[in-house]
Amino acid sequence: EEVDPVWGNPCLDKRLMEIWSSNKSCSQLPDFLVLGPQKTGTTALYTFLGLHPSIRHNVPSPHTFEEVQFFSGNNYYRGLDWYLKVFPSRESAELMFEKSATYFDSDLAPKRVKAMLPNTKLVVLLLAPEKRAYSWYQHQVAHKLPAAVENSFSRVLRSIHDPNAPKAITDLRARCLHPSEYVRHLQRWMSLFPVSQLHVIDGDLLKTHPVTVMTDLQAFLGVHPVLDYSNFIRFNPRKGFYCQVTRGGSSTSCLGRSKGKRYPPMAPEDEAYLKDYFAPHNARLAQLLQEQNMPLPSWLHSSTPSQEQHDLDAVGAGF
Repeated sequence: EEVDPVWGNPCLDKRLMEIWSSNKSCSQLPDFLVLGPQKTGTTALYTFLGLHPSIRHNVPSPHTFEEVQFFSGNNYYRGLDWYLKVFPSRESAELMFEKSATYFDSDLAPKRVKAMLPNTKLVVLLLAPEKRAYSWYQHQVAHKLPAAVENSFSRVLRSIHDPNAPKAITDLRARCLHPSEYVRHLQRWMSLFPVSQLHVIDGDLLKTHPVTVMTDLQAFLGVHPVLDYSNFIRFNPRKGFYCQVTRGGSSTSCLGRSKGKRYPPMAPEDEAYLKDYFAPHNARLAQLLQEQNMPLPSWLHSSTPSQEQHDLDAVGAGF
């Protein structure tokens, strides 16, 4: 009678355990997920986590590279057995994880993850939303998407005001903006998982102070030993971000050429447009994080009006 299947965790259901093969084990299932969203630094985080001797990730896919995209795509219909096979054998002290940046803004992923991995920990990266939106547009330009190549970012953003705008342009606009409306997606995950299982990373801080970010993340995951990442990653001035230190420590090995590209600066009028667009979303996000006693990302402090400004606005509205 189900419109869509929902795979459960056999190790949490006695009925399933009675018919499940003794050759299979739930130990193959991940302890935590990196949810995304896209263009917030998830590949860098995936790489840094892979440096830890007690953390292992999924086997790379020839189609989706380091991502499994199980809970948010057609791979879900391949079932639990297929998902188990994308992970290596686990040693007793290791933590297992997978990263799929398409999970965060997926409508289906939260309930699917809850059904199969109710106790898993969830890691989310939140980059300043206007930066993420622009990075996604430039990502599509680099991949030669016609709607991006043939239309300026300004044209894409303002296509909502054009009733005759082609669907390809409005679809691109949606992919630039929708995942960056962080609060609506975070609320969906929070409605199913306790805050104690959720860790939010400041995407800007991951770029500028990754050692601090990785230290905090290790504490959240409860992984041992605690790795001093200052010995494993170093800033590469040519690339403009932190890279893995090579053996011997004399140089660094960075992500592929498609990562860390330096795009032309965003036009001031487009940045102003985006800041206005995301302002109500950011205000609700700040409120949500504060209500849960979670720290605000650094960019959210600067994009959210102060309480004093709110008070002044309230006073002004009365005149």
